[in-house]
Amino acid sequence: MGIVPLERALQLAADVDLDLVEVAPMARPPVCKLMDFGKFKYESALKAREARRNQQQTVIKEMKLRPKIDPHDYETKKGHVVRFLKAGDKVKVTIMFRGREQSRPELGYRLLRRLESEITELGYVEAAPKQDGRNMIMVLAPHRAVKASAVAATASRGAGRERPAEESAAPAASGTPAAGETAAAGETGVTADTGGQ
Repeated sequence: MGIVPLERALQLAADVDLDLVEVAPMARPPVCKLMDFGKFKYESALKAREARRNQQQTVIKEMKLRPKIDPHDYETKKGHVVRFLKAGDKVKVTIMFRGREQSRPELGYRLLRRLESEITELGYVEAAPKQDGRNMIMVLAPHRAVKASAVAATASRGAGRERPAEESAAPAASGTPAAGETAAAGETGVTADTGGQ
């Protein structure tokens, strides 16, 4: 459209019943656009909500062990680590040393190496074992294939939950609107009112 004075731009926006929105205020001259601002805000909120739904959050679980752990307790803790890795989560394994155990860090190191060798098909060591005060810490992460299957399983469970919501919306079409539909209509009405101003 080119460079036009502010009064003329406001008049053009009023003629077509749209809003004059400044999209690049730092440009010389400032760049404005004619649009329905309420509809734009609503659509951008929908896109942001969809992006949040699709993003994958990394969860770090922690498993604490002692250097003189009993074999049965070790197997139980290893089972938890395996379950966390299969779910696609990272695992922070902490060996806690007490008293004279601090003078024997090789016991904890050996225990962490044993755990690493027993879960190689599910995950890998993201952070090698290192001494941190009284504790020794190692971080395990799932392999990409394991994480992808965990994400797919979560998505299929999520799809199973959405189906009953669609079925509950079916009776609403025959008679009175459901609560979600009323809210959506209310939002549209607000958008229309904002656009006219």
